[in-house]
Amino acid sequence: MTPPQKPHSLFPSGQLFPFILVTALFFLWAIPNNLNDVLIRQFMKSFTLTRTEAGLVQFAFYLGYFFLAMPAALIMRKAGYKAGFVIGLLLFGIGCFLFWPAALAGRYLYFLCALFVIASGLSFLETASNPFIAQLGDPDSSERRLNFSQAFNPLGSITGALIGTVFIFSGIELSPQEVAAQKAQGLYQAYLQTETLRVIKPYLVIGAVAIFWAILILRTKFPAIQSEHEDGGDHGHFRELLRYPHFLWAVLAQFLYVGAQVGTWSYFIQYVQDSTQVPEKTAGYFLTGTLAAFGVGRFTSAYLMRTISPSKLMGGFSLVNIVLVSLGILFPGWFGLWCVLLTSFFMSLMFPTIFAMGLKGLGPNTKIGGSLLVMAIVGGAAMTPLMGFISEKFHSIAWAYTIPLFSYIVIALYSFFGSRLSPAKAGME
Repeated sequence: MTPPQKPHSLFPSGQLFPFILVTALFFLWAIPNNLNDVLIRQFMKSFTLTRTEAGLVQFAFYLGYFFLAMPAALIMRKAGYKAGFVIGLLLFGIGCFLFWPAALAGRYLYFLCALFVIASGLSFLETASNPFIAQLGDPDSSERRLNFSQAFNPLGSITGALIGTVFIFSGIELSPQEVAAQKAQGLYQAYLQTETLRVIKPYLVIGAVAIFWAILILRTKFPAIQSEHEDGGDHGHFRELLRYPHFLWAVLAQFLYVGAQVGTWSYFIQYVQDSTQVPEKTAGYFLTGTLAAFGVGRFTSAYLMRTISPSKLMGGFSLVNIVLVSLGILFPGWFGLWCVLLTSFFMSLMFPTIFAMGLKGLGPNTKIGGSLLVMAIVGGAAMTPLMGFISEKFHSIAWAYTIPLFSYIVIALYSFFGSRLSPAKAGME
């Protein structure tokens, strides 16, 4: 008689404190990620930008992920994950502090440079944190463990959206007639400068927290992860990754997913205002609502994966989002708003699930594979300005959501077909 199988342990035995410290990073880096959604609206006002120009916020931000993910992987191959955490947090903090001189100078370009530095730090954190959590414990529970840690990411997203809505949005939205009147009185530039300066305090506080967390991690002993010290010093090779179709599919799916997520949230405030004509602060609270749905989805997904395979669950959620986004495009208004808002619940499991499934069976190639999956985050840089262009071309923010729609179609294909390991690779697990 076969003895009953013990459930796979979710938390790593004896390494709970490092696990908590790294899991907290998922919360921390989500704050600037979702402050960008507020910044896009704020900069459109304070710098009088078009939607496409404001989309450069995400372009500059996610270029930082793209260019620094590989150097992060190379540094961590020699120095380990802990070095990646510390370097990432220091860059994160420095980038936040750069918002002060950028605001005083009143130059949009300087803000884009500061955002690039912040994202460079976050690239280190994500390149280190995702594979670290996936490998810190029972490999059979890696997807559940990563989904659990990633579940704290939307809590940071909600925090970021609330910080932006409460402390950055002034609630003052001038009509064209009021703008003309202020220009005639010579007051308009002072108004724009006041709106720009509102970003300083939140970013200084966030930067200070990042530096504090870097010191805390530096003083904590971290475990050695197997892929850091493979037998014979084999750290893997890029060309070997081409032999893993499931990994190549994962890179494509991750690129499209991040583009869909970032694009959905970046223009959500604008979608809400265009569809319902509510004030910017009200739209900001709707953004907080969709991020709350994202958080609930993360915890729900981690629970459902106890009985449903990750690939089937993600495939089913992708199909639901295809329907919801289609309705949001065809019926902009209060009905479409709620459809787009609900997509966050069903997209919530996608990043960690794609990441964990993509790393399956890579062996010594895990770290460089993880860096390429982080580089795929550049989808946020590529697709957000594209959505802005589509919205201007068709004079409708709703039609910009055809980009997330296409992404979910590809992710559904990946979930049901592309995520399968070949028998040979599965046998290496």
